[in-house]
Amino acid sequence: MPKKDLEPNEDLHEEYYQVSPVILESFPKFRLPLDTFVFREQVAQLIPLTQAGQRISAEQRQIILDKCAQGLVFVARKDHPVYAEHISKQLDLVLVDSSLKSSEIALIFQQGLTDRLNAFFEQPVASVFLTLQTDLLVLTEYLWQDPYRIKNLRKNIWKEHSLANHGVNSLFMGLALYLRLNDGDLRRKHLDEVSMGLLVHDLGMSKIPPFIRAKTQPLSRDELEKIREHCWIGGKTLHSLEVRSDLILKQALEHHERLDGKGYPQKLPGKEISMVGQLCAVVDSYCAMITDRPYAEALSSGSALNALSQSPGYNDKMVRAMMGMMMG
Repeated sequence: MPKKDLEPNEDLHEEYYQVSPVILESFPKFRLPLDTFVFREQVAQLIPLTQAGQRISAEQRQIILDKCAQGLVFVARKDHPVYAEHISKQLDLVLVDSSLKSSEIALIFQQGLTDRLNAFFEQPVASVFLTLQTDLLVLTEYLWQDPYRIKNLRKNIWKEHSLANHGVNSLFMGLALYLRLNDGDLRRKHLDEVSMGLLVHDLGMSKIPPFIRAKTQPLSRDELEKIREHCWIGGKTLHSLEVRSDLILKQALEHHERLDGKGYPQKLPGKEISMVGQLCAVVDSYCAMITDRPYAEALSSGSALNALSQSPGYNDKMVRAMMGMMMG
């Protein structure tokens, strides 16, 4: 890669960013996955240091670590996808890397949490759930430090539907709505539990046969009954994992309940549906409508919100808050 000449006052962080020593040490020891550059102060230039995939010796590695500790090692922003893929496997690194832009961090969270959620849906056991929970707490810590960071997160929405994509879309959109509705009255434990409920609310769908989920024709009565069981299945699976939080369980159980009593699985009247259940219902429906699914093309955000506003099944205050959020 050719070196780039820089004026002394040029902001390196426009096209390059410093590598945190913590991040560098998390890379494979002797074969870095992307090009690195060292800043030569005498000539105010970035000079190529190592090439992606190049094997380095223990001595070279120590030199790189020493220069990194001095703030002199950089990577190109154009290589951010490689950097992001690496950090997405260790999300806690996001909290220690001050060189990343908020938009870059949002992409890292999107990919990392989607990978983790997909693994959980494939194998919903305690150890995989713990990994998912650990990484989700990194996200809630990131937002606890500055709730306005949610704006960049909600811009990163998957366009195609899958169970994991839908869970992450629901998480980002649901948290944006939750933070808007609870501005000035946030509690950390609630934030953590609402986040988990949004992320795993459709866990039960992972137990529904894929051919039913992918069907483009109208479902038979038996198939429809199987689909409607997913709320119970999700709740029972979470309970078997020793999840006891009502804020989590009610989202799994109630996200298809409707205020007019025409939802499922319990046909609860509006006054018996929890507020988190109502919030998850709005977000679940919205995120489903704005993605391409086997049986329906994606709607625009405005069309989806209009459909929600015209239905008696959704919390009107929450729908209006989401409208205001998307216009802001």
